Order: sequence, then structure tokens, then C-alpha cells
Amino acid sequence: MLEILQKLGLPKVSASTQGPGIDHTISLTHWLMLILFIGWGIFFIYTLIRFRSSNNPKAEYAGVRNHYSSYLEVAVAVIEIGLLFGFAFPIWASRVNDVPVGPEVVEIRVVGQQFAWNIHYPGSDGVFGKTSLDLVDEAENPIGIDRSDDFAKDDIFTVNQMHIPVNTPINILLSTKDVIHNFKLPELRVSQDAIPGMEIPVWFEATMTSEEFLKTTEGTGREGKGFEIACAQLCGLGHYRMKGFLTVHNDEGYSAWLQKELEYLEEEEDDDWGDDEW
Repeated sequence: MLEILQKLGLPKVSASTQGPGIDHTISLTHWLMLILFIGWGIFFIYTLIRFRSSNNPKAEYAGVRNHYSSYLEVAVAVIEIGLLFGFAFPIWASRVNDVPVGPEVVEIRVVGQQFAWNIHYPGSDGVFGKTSLDLVDEAENPIGIDRSDDFAKDDIFTVNQMHIPVNTPINILLSTKDVIHNFKLPELRVSQDAIPGMEIPVWFEATMTSEEFLKTTEGTGREGKGFEIACAQLCGLGHYRMKGFLTVHNDEGYSAWLQKELEYLEEEEDDDWGDDEW
């Protein structure tokens, strides 16, 4: 069933630790839906033939005398309850309650807006600096980072570009500047609404780098295309172009990227200082 679902649109690659469990639940649910579709279809055709007017010129008011349909309904309900409590609830509980903490966790703020993803990293000190609405500049400072705060001096921000290390717990602090968006990483089986006025934690752990993923796309319609960040919630006229890109590095590659961003910040600070002195 999983292979059939992949042909119908489910991503073929599962690139996170949570992916297999989610795929298994989706597969079981679709098996149940297929069985119900075939079963109720056969029952519908049977009733059309069995109770056609030519065979039953007079209505029978006694109705059905057995309870087979009731037994079937109870069986379906039991299976659905089993799927809900046996598979869906444990996955959701892990998603909500088992948010990882510790020095090995990479914490990133993601702020959605029409029609972009703003990505905020805490820098080398591991602490997010202050932000202020008064400092928001859509071109230069879309998150409103307050560089006068000591913790904010090394903060990094990108637009539509997220970089993370592989095999490392990632804790996303998701929020939005305007309407409801949905932060979705299809291959990592991550999907969470961004709600105005709320900061929602979303955690996952990637199991393959972008280079490894690109090898899996060779010879397919997605060849050469890496991980994408989609908005899966209709959020306005520009919803179709609200797309970001996720790059999963090995540890060395991620450290090199962070170092490059920090050097870029230092160059900006030197330029600003020189301008002030002049």
C-alpha cells in the first residue's frame, strides 16, 4: 500500500526519525478506507439488485431481521479506535510531549509571513537576542533583531533558507507575523500550522543530508531539487510562491556554514562602525 501511496503523491523518501511511524499509520488508514470502499460498494450494488422494484413490487415494512450490519459497524469502529489510540495518539504524544532539550539540540525560530519564511538562529552563544517590532525592516531586518542586545550581536537570520545538521534533534519555534500559515517539510513528514499570537514548538531529526537526498532523486521528476519548505495553508494571493529551501549538512558542513555566517556578520559590523566614524 505504501508503494501505491507514493505513486499517488506521498513522497518516496522518508528523511526523518518520525517518518516511518507516520507512513505506517497512513498506510494502515488507507488499507481500512480501501476495504470499506470495496465492502460498502458491494453492499450498495447488492441492495440495488436485491430490492429492485421488479423483484419487490410491494414494500416490506418489517425491514431487516438480522444484525449483521450492526456487527460490521461495531467492527469498523473498533478498528478505527485501534488506529487512533494504537498509532495516531502515540505519534502525536511524541510530537507534543517529547520535545528534546539539551546542548545537542539545535533551536531555530521560524517566523512566517505573506509570503516568506524568516529563519532566526541564536548564534554561537546559543541564546536568542531581543527582537522589536519597531526595528522590523522587510529588506534588512524582517524579524526586528535588536543588535544593541548582547545576545543578539551574533544572531543570524535568513529568508527562505534553512540550514540544519543531520542526525541532530531540531527544535523549531514556529510563529507568524500575519495570517495562519503551515510549515511543511514533506520528505521529513513535518507539518504544523503557524498561528498568530502563538509560538509553537515543532521538533524533528533528519536522517539524511541534502547530498544523499539528491542522489535518490536521480532519474525522477524531482532530479536536482532538494528539500523544500512549503506553506500548506492557503494564506493569500501569493500563497503559491511561499516556498523555502532546507539544506541538511553533515556536522562539518553545518559548522562551516555557521562560521561563514558569523564572519559575514562581523564584516557588516566593521562596515557600520567605519560608517559611523566617518
